[in-house]
Amino acid sequence: MVLNYIWIAFFIIAFVVGLIKLIFLGDVTIFGNMMNGAFDMAKLGFELSLGLTGVMTLWLGLMKVAENGGMVAVLSKVVRPLFSKLFPEIPKNHPVHGSIMMNIAANMLGLDNAATPLGLKAMKELHELNPNKETASNSQIMFMVLNASGLTIIPISIMVYRTQLGAANPSDVFIPILIATFCSTLAGIIAVSLVQKINLFNRVVFGYLGIFTVLISTLIWYFSTITTEKVNEISTVSANLIIFGIIISFILLALFKKVNVYDSFIDGAKEGFGVAIKIIPYLVAILVAVGVFRESGAMDYVVAGLGKMFALFGSNTDFVQSLPVAIMKPLSGSGARGLMVDTMNTYGVDSFVGRLSCIFQGASDTTFYIIAVYFGSIGVKNTRHAISCALIADLAGVLAAIFVAYLFFH
Repeated sequence: MVLNYIWIAFFIIAFVVGLIKLIFLGDVTIFGNMMNGAFDMAKLGFELSLGLTGVMTLWLGLMKVAENGGMVAVLSKVVRPLFSKLFPEIPKNHPVHGSIMMNIAANMLGLDNAATPLGLKAMKELHELNPNKETASNSQIMFMVLNASGLTIIPISIMVYRTQLGAANPSDVFIPILIATFCSTLAGIIAVSLVQKINLFNRVVFGYLGIFTVLISTLIWYFSTITTEKVNEISTVSANLIIFGIIISFILLALFKKVNVYDSFIDGAKEGFGVAIKIIPYLVAILVAVGVFRESGAMDYVVAGLGKMFALFGSNTDFVQSLPVAIMKPLSGSGARGLMVDTMNTYGVDSFVGRLSCIFQGASDTTFYIIAVYFGSIGVKNTRHAISCALIADLAGVLAAIFVAYLFFH
């Protein structure tokens, strides 16, 4: 519903701005430019979606190998001590732990469309434990905020779009996204824990979060001591090494478990083609709206207004052109994705603004969409503190994204 209003608003605002330019400025080319922008973006959306097909097929195939080979079960055991503290209402060894882990694993791999059905399954299982069916339970809120914070270890789809648009090193945003999304997730966990009175200084919780925080802090400190060129080089090499290492671990564990790796991959890959094809109309729709909005000049007015506002505080405003992605992300994933692609297409895929738009896209997830879909699917009407905690996570992700973008690329 939110995306519906945004989509309509883009067209109406673009039309009004176009009329003003035509009538008062005598710009007779404005509507021609808007139509050309719409057609160009429709073509771009189709081409990008087709390019995504292969990668979605690859990673959903690998996810099936991981599932059948027991990697997901291994990850579940690793995080179960932490989950038992963050979700104290869930009985020990309850099957929902596995469903939550599957959903988080899909999010970690950047497989947004694969994560949704897994998340709906987990939310349904959590709802079976909820005594008040119209009010969100503490466990459901924690799970929803973890989803909204969008913890992403490997931003596959973002790197695919960067590849499609000709990035020199498509994975150079890997570590910046990892840092930003960790900050978002940590802020979300802290916010929910404060409301629900979860003791984060518990030895188990503090151990997990403390180790990750130290690792991320050390990473930031180290990268702040070397040149931008060296940062870029290390980020790219380590990103590719980690990604390939994960693939090998999936395969080796499946072999150890005597799973038919090839057949498992094919079973999962079949789902990937369908998922990627379904993205086409959504991506084309939002890109066309964004293209018209930009060609009308409305986007320039929004960016200029934001730039003047931040300039009043004496801050560097190079990041402002990418802010529409950050603003859109809590409202619509496809809308933010369209703006990210448009930003890279307009300013350059390897520009500071283009890279920052990718970090914004990977830093958090679509808060209002997740709340509407997850809680709507089980009939929850009272979401309690879910929205406020999720928005705190979003804000932390945005601020962290700007910081690491300047650290890595400026």
